[in-house]
Amino acid sequence: MTEPRRLIAIALRCLGWLDFCAIVVIIAPASWLEAAHRGAGLGAFPQEPIATYLVRATSALYALHGALIVYLSYDVDRYCKLIRFLALASIVHGAALFAINLSLALPLWWRLAEGPGFAAMGAAVLWLQQRAERRQG
Repeated sequence: MTEPRRLIAIALRCLGWLDFCAIVVIIAPASWLEAAHRGAGLGAFPQEPIATYLVRATSALYALHGALIVYLSYDVDRYCKLIRFLALASIVHGAALFAINLSLALPLWWRLAEGPGFAAMGAAVLWLQQRAERRQG
């Protein structure tokens, strides 16, 4: 495996495992959700069922995304086109998350980490793929 492809695999695994960690939130006790909400500086966690549903459902999607990304990382040649698509989608998704987070006046660290982080990872994977293709000729 060439160096750029190896770096793509490493980047995908890091992002994938980070996203997969959201699986904990799916089964976390309500007290953990409350503590995390307060710890993020967002005050008391809303008691309406829809709030808990959205937190757990979103976490499930993050975990699913993470598992998919890790899976793809084990054959970056075979899944090259899908990885490219997901990298481009990550850039768009990152921009959308950034806009959403700005409109909600979330804490600065959140606004600077989530959306820009997704977009930066997508851009990095695209850049590494271009390097790998140039080396391949």
